[in-house]
Amino acid sequence: MWMMWTKWRSWLLAGAALAVYLLGGIGVMAGLILIGVIGDRDLWGWGSASSIGYLLFGTGLCLTILGVLVMRIMRNRNWA
Repeated sequence: MWMMWTKWRSWLLAGAALAVYLLGGIGVMAGLILIGVIGDRDLWGWGSASSIGYLLFGTGLCLTILGVLVMRIMRNRNWA
């Protein structure tokens, strides 16, 4: 079991880092669209689109940075 984990560890971590990076990018772009295009309209009763856009933008930015950091750590430790 241990040998199987060490064999697939780099692929699993690389896939997770890439998925987090892509989700962050989608969040950033959706946040910018909500802030710039939709503006002050009510969004399904959740609040104004700009406030949800700021939330998505900030969260997406954090996820993008986390994905890049994980990719850099993997490269520096020769896991990928």
